[in-house]
Amino acid sequence: MTATEYTLHHGAAQEGSDERGRLAAVRRYAALDTSADAAFDRIATLAARIFGVPMATVAIVDSDWVWLKAAHGLGGVREVPRDQSVLCSLPQEGPYVVTDALTDPRTTVGPAVQGLPGVRFCAAAAITTSDGHRLGTVNVLDTRPRHPTGDQLAALQELAALVMEELELRLSAQHMVAAERARRADAERLARALQRTLLPPALPTVPGLQAAAAYHTASADEVGGDFYDLFPLDDGRWAFFLGDVCGKGAEAAALTSLTRYTLRAAAIYDPDPRTVLANLDTVLKGEHQGDNPRYCTAVFGVLDAASDGSFTVTLAGGGHPPALAVRANGTVEPVSTTGGQLVGILPDPHFAQATTRLAPGDALLLYTDGLTEARAADGSMLGEEGLARHLATRPARGADVLLASVHELFTDLGSGVSDDTALLALSVPYRHTRLPAQENR
Repeated sequence: MTATEYTLHHGAAQEGSDERGRLAAVRRYAALDTSADAAFDRIATLAARIFGVPMATVAIVDSDWVWLKAAHGLGGVREVPRDQSVLCSLPQEGPYVVTDALTDPRTTVGPAVQGLPGVRFCAAAAITTSDGHRLGTVNVLDTRPRHPTGDQLAALQELAALVMEELELRLSAQHMVAAERARRADAERLARALQRTLLPPALPTVPGLQAAAAYHTASADEVGGDFYDLFPLDDGRWAFFLGDVCGKGAEAAALTSLTRYTLRAAAIYDPDPRTVLANLDTVLKGEHQGDNPRYCTAVFGVLDAASDGSFTVTLAGGGHPPALAVRANGTVEPVSTTGGQLVGILPDPHFAQATTRLAPGDALLLYTDGLTEARAADGSMLGEEGLARHLATRPARGADVLLASVHELFTDLGSGVSDDTALLALSVPYRHTRLPAQENR
């Protein structure tokens, strides 16, 4: 079977668009300069699973060729000529859908429709830059007609946005590395600069919630693998995660990128916390096999807002220290996911789940073990109980104040902190309401 028999894409240049500007954007993101990519392969696999179809691609459109960065179910085909018949064009707005290619005038003459693989259904969502250039598409295809649901098409657009986010992340990393190389030759400092690009530059605003994060670096010359993120889900809930990959240096930074990207992509398909960690476990085992397995600890959670201003928090943990709930009255309670096992190394790991409620005035602290494994001047390790005691003596009044309290602890421990630490704090502010007596004054 030849590549032309698998023509799947994009026809002539977009009418009325700045094709030269679009091609410049393709080159700016170096989207054609890499071979098959595991991150994009996972996107194609997720797309096929969401639609229940046998074929899916992540495609970048050059001037004469369409390059398949990922091709699920297409027998290894990686490029097709652009000037072949159109099956999935570069959509201007929203997804492009062909429910039955034999009756749609845009596709009836296409060789992929009339010949092999006999495509009947196709849907595509554009991979679009922030300045409006469409680099390519995420596509799903089937050999029988289909009518996709609105939720499926919305998920396809989310996956295309994830591809764009990954390209932006890689471009940012390239710029950072280039700038660091110009200033200093130290390879570990370059890796540290790369690691900084793997963390979100700022946390999003969550209605009714305060969020703050910090990354405490133990050594300027050594790269750790701690990570965190907070992002919205399609159903109005919010997801967050924090964790720590094994090892140090550039390999740890690369594994951090893979882990963070996989957690976000898995949450699109099914945000159940234990399912998300199970999907990450599968990916890590598939990517790193043999004598040097790569693994991590992680906690993944979902926030569900209630009408009274509180939030229900569902957490799943894999080998990670328990989150700490700092209550409005000053008590500190572990939200235990004890029993959750390391992600990426065990044959059939168990991931523990717990649920708690954050009422107004409550806060939640997630941290990596660089904090609890720090040692005091007498050599004793802080531990989870020591951290809880410290927080109980300084009642939190918001996520920022909670992190400031932890920063005081880092200062007190000084050189006893030997590992990087990532921190994520979430707090529910008090709801300010007027009393009836005040309203009548």
